[in-house]
Amino acid sequence: METKEKKNKKFTDSITFKVLIIFALTLLLLIPKAMIKSLIEERKERSEKTIQIINEKWSDSQTICGPVLTMSYYSKITEKETVNEKVREKVSYKEYQFSLMPSALSIDVKLFPEERYYGIYKTTLYKSEVQICGNFDNFDKLEENYHLDSVDWNDVYVVIGISDLKGLVSNAEFTFNDNLYSAEADGNTDWFSGNTLKIPLKNFRKLLDGKNEFNCKLLLNGSTAIRFVPIGRTTDVTVSGKWSSPSFIGNFSPQKTIEKDSFSAKWQILHFNRDIPEILNSYNSCGYFDKEFSFGVELIETVGHYQQNERSAKYALMFIVLTFVVFFFVEVLSQKRIHPVQYLLVGIALILFYSLLLSISEQINFAIAYLIATVATISLITVYAHSIFKNFTQTGILALILSLLYVFLYVVLQLEDVALLIGSIGLFIILGVIMFLSRKIKWYKQENNE
Repeated sequence: METKEKKNKKFTDSITFKVLIIFALTLLLLIPKAMIKSLIEERKERSEKTIQIINEKWSDSQTICGPVLTMSYYSKITEKETVNEKVREKVSYKEYQFSLMPSALSIDVKLFPEERYYGIYKTTLYKSEVQICGNFDNFDKLEENYHLDSVDWNDVYVVIGISDLKGLVSNAEFTFNDNLYSAEADGNTDWFSGNTLKIPLKNFRKLLDGKNEFNCKLLLNGSTAIRFVPIGRTTDVTVSGKWSSPSFIGNFSPQKTIEKDSFSAKWQILHFNRDIPEILNSYNSCGYFDKEFSFGVELIETVGHYQQNERSAKYALMFIVLTFVVFFFVEVLSQKRIHPVQYLLVGIALILFYSLLLSISEQINFAIAYLIATVATISLITVYAHSIFKNFTQTGILALILSLLYVFLYVVLQLEDVALLIGSIGLFIILGVIMFLSRKIKWYKQENNE
């Protein structure tokens, strides 16, 4: 009986048992780690909803499509009918519509971005000056396909698609063949899923022999992004503004210049670069224009603080394991007993770092928040470790290791393209150091001595 108790006591005091306890504590700490990740996702989702509210009050991201020249025409339909054994011809007219895309389209945009705060949440808004010009030098296409004598010249207008008319801050000035026309708001169309501006062209038939050139200036507010649809036979778009990290979106790549705090981009798209017909019949379903073929600029933050918090939380397990390894080595080499509760308290302090970082980074710059959370966490663990180790050298080594780990994590968080590479190399080096330091430890001899 006494021998059995001695064996049980020896096992509970062994290194193997302590390793199992540390492993169990590490698994237990995965629960608060998952809670922290869930909290970050919740705060991020709330931030996105708040930003959406701000954007809706100002104006959503904008998509510009047009101008498109729209006409109505009547097709004569003759039908024969028999009335009282007499054959008569019944004549009716059916109305159709067709839309003509511009032969040349040029858009020049100057963006003026600004950051707007709503409580602790921040979004990117912009004002813009949009200059649209071009021509309809392709009326010969109409004459080949339609009888222009059947056109209702009192129902000719130009349509410009703008996804959110709330962002329009001045009356659109539209000039066609040197004649100034006023615009009015119109609803959705089948070829554009947003709102539209409608510009009726009076006495249009008299303008057919003109240059058929147009010019339009828009003062447009928006948020986050601005997109364009290349409906011209040739489409040239230039966008410039003061923003350090623009993202060029869509299926077309621009010629771009990005400096420290400004950018400039130019697209040149030809008709065979996209599958958009030059003439649309009866507003046939072409709502894909603003989805499949749109391109433009998105004003983004390179790495947002919620994204940085998410990435940092992924390294929580590494911090827990490496800190426990340091405590374990001190326990093995100095033969000082460290209670599992002490391991657990240190692990909780490491987990609370991420909660502290999240809450502070919502209020101030992420770099400063990271510094504050790091200093607080390292100080707390260092003071507590000194009360356990009773040795300044061992405590100093622990503080140095934690400092290097947090510096390493911050460097990884700031990187984008090579973050995975640097992280993998760093973890490999850390494992190599641990293996090197533990190579002379006689694990069985330690257990026998105990």
